[in-house]
Amino acid sequence: MTTQPPEPSPRPAPSGELRASHDDREAVVEQLRDAAAEGRIDFGELDSRLEQALTAKTHAELAVLTADLPRLTSPENQSPLVLKGGLYGASRGPGRWEVPGHVIARGGLGGVKIDFTRVECRRTEVTVEAYGETSGVTIVIPDAWAADTSGMDPGVGGLTDKTTPDRLPGTPLIRLTGSGGAGGVAIRHPDRRERRKLHDNPAQG
Repeated sequence: MTTQPPEPSPRPAPSGELRASHDDREAVVEQLRDAAAEGRIDFGELDSRLEQALTAKTHAELAVLTADLPRLTSPENQSPLVLKGGLYGASRGPGRWEVPGHVIARGGLGGVKIDFTRVECRRTEVTVEAYGETSGVTIVIPDAWAADTSGMDPGVGGLTDKTTPDRLPGTPLIRLTGSGGAGGVAIRHPDRRERRKLHDNPAQG
């Protein structure tokens, strides 16, 4: 009786030939829109590439559409922004600055203030890990943003949350974690003085 050789197992497809999912296509669409907003491609080219992205069947077809664009930094691989109050305090803002997905603030002896009122943030969520320590941490967010403070330990100094739950679509959620320590942590919208400065010195486009 003749033994038949086993049939060869199917070879895995090269990565570029793998079928693209809805999420894969949507990620490329978002990258193309960002590139157009930054002036890297014009709107005619954007329309053409978007049409190709939405009908792409494989990863290779999608890769061609973004091959000449800068690679996006994955939020998971981006280092957190660390602010330490030390003896003299520390602050970030109210000018424009790049917002990472994770901010760590330690109040120290001088305190820390984080002001998001003039930033342009495309993220849907930003984690702020705040430790009030001796002199506390203050976080200021625009009126259109909202905060989730459920993961915060108020500590001895407490947590002061003066934000409203009204959040506009497309704006980030600040997810606050950490501990109030002795100095406490406060998160709020701009006060009267800060609003006056925002009105007198509007952000330049």
